[in-house]
Amino acid sequence: MLDPSSSEEEGDEILEVERKEVAAPKSAGGARLSPGRATDGGGGLQPRGRGGSGGGRPSSPSPSVGSDKEKEDLEKIQREEEERKKRLQLYVFVMRCIAYPFNAKQPTDMARRQQKISKQALQTVKERFQAFLNGETQIVADEAFINAVQSYYEVFLKSDRVSRMVQSGGCSASDSREVFKKHIEKRVRSLPEIDGLSKETVLSSWMAKFDTIYRGEEDPRKHQQRMTASAASELILSKDQLYEMFQQILGIKKFEHQLLYNACQLDNPDEQAAQIRRELDGRLQMADHIARGGRFPKFSSREMEAMFIEELRSSVNLLMANLESMPVSKGGEFKLQKLKRGHNTSIMDMGQEDENTLSKSDVVLSFTLEVVIMEVQGLKSLAPNRIVYCTMEVEGGHKLQTDQAEASKPTWGTQGDFTTTQPLPAVKVKLFTESTGVLALEDKELGRVVLHPTPNSPKQLELHKMTVSKGCPDSDLKIKLAIRMDKPQNMKHCGYLWAIGKNVWKRWKKRFFVLVQVSQYTFAMSSYREKKAEPVELLQLDGYTVDYTDPQPGLDGGRTFFNAVKEGDTVIFASDDEQDRILWVQAMYRATGQSHKPVPPTQVQKLNSRGGAAPQLDAPISQFYADRAQKHGMDEFISANPCNFDHASLFELVQRLTLDHRLNDSYSCLGWFSPGQVFVLDEYCARYGVRGCHRHLCYLSDLLERAENGAMIDPTLLHYSFAFCASHVHGNSQRVSELLNWPVSEAELEQALFPAAPELPPLAAKRELKIIEFMKKKDFRSHIFSGARRPDGIGTVTVEEKERFEEIKERLRVLLENQITHFRYCFPFGRPEGALKATLSLLERVLMKDIVTPVPQEEVKAVIRKCLEQAALVNYQRLSEYAKLEGKKREMYEHPVFCLASQVMDLTIQNVGRLVTPAKKLEDTIRLAELVIEVLQQNEEHHAEVSAFAWWSDLMVEHAETFLCLYSADMDTALEVQMPDSWDSFPLFQLLNDFLRMDYNLCNGKFHKHLQDLYAPLVVRYVDLMESSIAQSIHRGFERESWEPVNNGSGTSEDLFWKLDALQTFIRDLHWPEEEFGKHLETRLKLMSSDMIESCIKRTRAAFEAKLQKSSRATDFRVPQSICTMFNVMVDAKAQSAKLCAMDLEQEFVRDWRQYHSQIDNLIEETVKEMITLLVAKFVVILESVLAKLSRYDEGTLFSSFLSFTVKAASKYVDVPKPGMDVADGYVTFVRHSQDMLREKVNEEVYIERLFDQWYTSTMNLIGTWLTDRMDLQLHVYQLKILIRVVKKKYRDFRLQGVLDTTLNSKMYETVRNRLTLEEATASVREGGMQGISMKDSDEEDNDH
Repeated sequence: MLDPSSSEEEGDEILEVERKEVAAPKSAGGARLSPGRATDGGGGLQPRGRGGSGGGRPSSPSPSVGSDKEKEDLEKIQREEEERKKRLQLYVFVMRCIAYPFNAKQPTDMARRQQKISKQALQTVKERFQAFLNGETQIVADEAFINAVQSYYEVFLKSDRVSRMVQSGGCSASDSREVFKKHIEKRVRSLPEIDGLSKETVLSSWMAKFDTIYRGEEDPRKHQQRMTASAASELILSKDQLYEMFQQILGIKKFEHQLLYNACQLDNPDEQAAQIRRELDGRLQMADHIARGGRFPKFSSREMEAMFIEELRSSVNLLMANLESMPVSKGGEFKLQKLKRGHNTSIMDMGQEDENTLSKSDVVLSFTLEVVIMEVQGLKSLAPNRIVYCTMEVEGGHKLQTDQAEASKPTWGTQGDFTTTQPLPAVKVKLFTESTGVLALEDKELGRVVLHPTPNSPKQLELHKMTVSKGCPDSDLKIKLAIRMDKPQNMKHCGYLWAIGKNVWKRWKKRFFVLVQVSQYTFAMSSYREKKAEPVELLQLDGYTVDYTDPQPGLDGGRTFFNAVKEGDTVIFASDDEQDRILWVQAMYRATGQSHKPVPPTQVQKLNSRGGAAPQLDAPISQFYADRAQKHGMDEFISANPCNFDHASLFELVQRLTLDHRLNDSYSCLGWFSPGQVFVLDEYCARYGVRGCHRHLCYLSDLLERAENGAMIDPTLLHYSFAFCASHVHGNSQRVSELLNWPVSEAELEQALFPAAPELPPLAAKRELKIIEFMKKKDFRSHIFSGARRPDGIGTVTVEEKERFEEIKERLRVLLENQITHFRYCFPFGRPEGALKATLSLLERVLMKDIVTPVPQEEVKAVIRKCLEQAALVNYQRLSEYAKLEGKKREMYEHPVFCLASQVMDLTIQNVGRLVTPAKKLEDTIRLAELVIEVLQQNEEHHAEVSAFAWWSDLMVEHAETFLCLYSADMDTALEVQMPDSWDSFPLFQLLNDFLRMDYNLCNGKFHKHLQDLYAPLVVRYVDLMESSIAQSIHRGFERESWEPVNNGSGTSEDLFWKLDALQTFIRDLHWPEEEFGKHLETRLKLMSSDMIESCIKRTRAAFEAKLQKSSRATDFRVPQSICTMFNVMVDAKAQSAKLCAMDLEQEFVRDWRQYHSQIDNLIEETVKEMITLLVAKFVVILESVLAKLSRYDEGTLFSSFLSFTVKAASKYVDVPKPGMDVADGYVTFVRHSQDMLREKVNEEVYIERLFDQWYTSTMNLIGTWLTDRMDLQLHVYQLKILIRVVKKKYRDFRLQGVLDTTLNSKMYETVRNRLTLEEATASVREGGMQGISMKDSDEEDNDH
């Protein structure tokens, strides 16, 4: 049967190769080259031989014409040929592991690997994010999300560390997504709460948008399908997929695989199981040979040689047990019996031969028969409408019946299913017709047929002649039916043979034989009789050897012979057919497990003859494939004895090639094999006896080589393999020896033998812990005998393993220290997740002297501290180079000379360095500080938290201090070249201090204190100069002050308060970390502000007084804008003093300072009172000037009489204006203008109300006093009119301005009002009326006015 993977392509290709090889001369000796290589055109390899065609290379060049190049080419060809042979042989072993695994399974609990990001994919992702930031996509996003994406694009995607990560093959789409998620979590948490919108919803929305941007225009359904398919292939592979994978790994051509597949009969599980049994027998023989010859590997101690032999035998016994556990019948009820082979038993199995002997009851077979009845022919005697039917039964079982049919058309097509335990059952089929008689009890039987099918019987429909019953006239009845008898899985072959033996089958007779597999190691040749379930006789094939033999004289019957031979017994078999003999020998060859492979005599004759190119027609198909494989030079690989190969070196090769294949596939594997690869390698190691320590040492060596060349390898994987090797090499034999030399308790001994299993990082999958768990499962007594506890149960340690382990341990230590030194570049942005923690854990394990004694924590910390010190230097050097490169590019492009011509591109770095100014150097230092802070923040975010190591945080703090100290050297250099009294460097302090003070570990650290010591003198100097500058600006400003309103005050006051506030804000924004110095700065600035404000107040008060003295004293006086501005300066000074002079301090200084601050407030209040008093005095003086004019009309004065006469005389002829009303109107206008100006321009309502109260009271008192002085005099009518108008307007205006009634209706007002009312009444009697002017409430005068 052809391999299911075979195709027409195979046939065409092989036929073409065969035609070419027939034309090529055959090699005189040695292995032939691959036909695939021989047929390659142009420089391809050609078969070696005496002659050649088609440009074939001779076997050896002529010395006269040979050259070194030809010799090198020949040697190269020979090396390639040897390598090809080696890989072909290795592929044969791998194919057998895949075809019939009995030790390993494909693990399903391994961590799923993500698709890796290639350089092209990274560039595509960058373009997609850039398109989003440029607004070229249809994705709707808010400003916060855009800012987050911008930061992610700049920090992560454009990072050179990510490019290195992609180049190392360790970057997956999951990594980039997790970095973005971690990047936005802090941003989202800092956003304000929004009702109805949780932050988890915002996070989910942002991640969905991120996925949309990352995916681009791809169809998400296609993406999902691709991911699902890839994930499935990552989890488990079929056999065909495994074959194809290792063809690629080992460089095997498809047609070579097909030749080997068919020749090895990989689709035949019996052949594969037999191959395994032969291999295991060979390994036992090899162990015996080593024990007899004493050719042991070099062990670390002499006592391990005997243990080594026992380990070899134990490993074979374990494989035998695994093989025994393999089911023979898949899905059937048959269960394997746990029988052991006599010659493979170990010492513990002595004396159990009786248990291994088979009995007849042990041989159990179960057959399924399908009987299909189609039709009956020759039924003529019955009427056409008579009913007929058939019954069928297997003798000893139940009976089945077909449907009824008419005699004219007796067809059914009915199938009956039966089960039986008889290899030669009797199947009876009967034909009945329904009886028409009334008294008939049974139907009438017309005929019957009895058949004895076997599994080898034809399965197609056949006509069988029936035995006709008595009374049936139809003598030629035939029935068409088919009987299909299946072949049970535990029945390997069956058929009729002639046999004779010494102990069984003692007569030469033809019998029906069945080769039964009772268990994986137990087969029985059983003979059966018809209708019997138990064998008549049986032969257990353990220890027998089968081979072809010549015809035996004296034995009649049988044409082709073969025999089974054992010490003291020979059984001869004969068959009537050559092909049947071959099949029997092949089946028994698989059953006996013998190393000798029988060769048919026809095959031997063909090999010895020249013309035997065509395969024999009567040979089985497997022989045809074997012949074709031999023709193509594959026979040596198929028939090679695995025990003769160094599987350690072969496995090292296949593991290295598999790792190369794995690292180059589309998954970010980090060195982990796929489940299918693990399965094949596990099976190879178990089947061919590759020591576990050797396997992991080779694996470690390969992984270290890749990691040293820049590939990203998971430290968890390194830890797993290293823990295995360390447990094997070190064991704890020394500790056991010490314990056995003195009395100890069982608990102490068990604790020594079974210490805690080495801790593996949490990312390890379940199967990766099996080796460690194996330590706990081993029997206690076996460990006492072996003297050491090791993960794979192997107690022997070779010198090579020990030396290689020490070499790898040192390489691993160097690698781990280098990775910790370059942790920012080996684990960028904390990816792969948990890798840094696993690296630290592995380094701690590597530093251990053995597997029991833990390394002191101080020693581990010292090593890591040294690495981190070096890491600080490495990180700062790379950061400085990046900053310099960035700065020089920017400087060259910003330089004006650069734009002149293209030859400026020749400007060297030295020329650019000469252009650096102190300001430029400071700018570069600030930019470098930003990069330093970014690095420290990334370290804190991605590398600071390693929960398994409490001291890691302390070391990272030391690393940060070292990193900052390196920066401080450049910072000090940049600050030294700055100009004296230059304050451009303060942004640098603010940048660094704002970062350091928020970091709990770095606040007031070494660098932070150095920064404070560096800037404290600058701050003090800056404050001194600012104080002097402000004082000078106050002096010059008030000398030139125009008192024009500027904001809340004058130009000088605004400038003063702005400078004081800016100075305090600047110092406050420094956030000086040292509390004492910070309080000192705050106190000094508050005191300085108090002094400056006090000076401002005094200068303003002096200017106010001077301004009033220069102003007019008549009613034409108008309150100037400058007066209001001075009031506003006082108002602003009071408000600013509360902000600039207030302090939030404690203890005794608070009381002193509050007392000092209250003095400033008192000063402002007293000054305001003085200014109000001065202004009111000015208003009183103006009123006095008005009253002085009225005094001229006092009764009894010459001027009064003259003025009255003149007015009366003139009024007879012309309309003379009312004398004295212009004075009243002028004063009222002055009052109203002053009130409006003050109300509009002065910013403090309290001051206005106080001023108006005092103004009203003072002026009313002045009028009252004036009237009191004239108590004995009667007021002139004109005096009366003016006073009435002035008093009434004043009362009304001040009431409108909000003066309280208690103030308005004072006693003095009542006195004045009563006096004027009395005078008004007197004047009305004397003068005949006041012409509408009265103290009564009226609006007439207002209308007149």
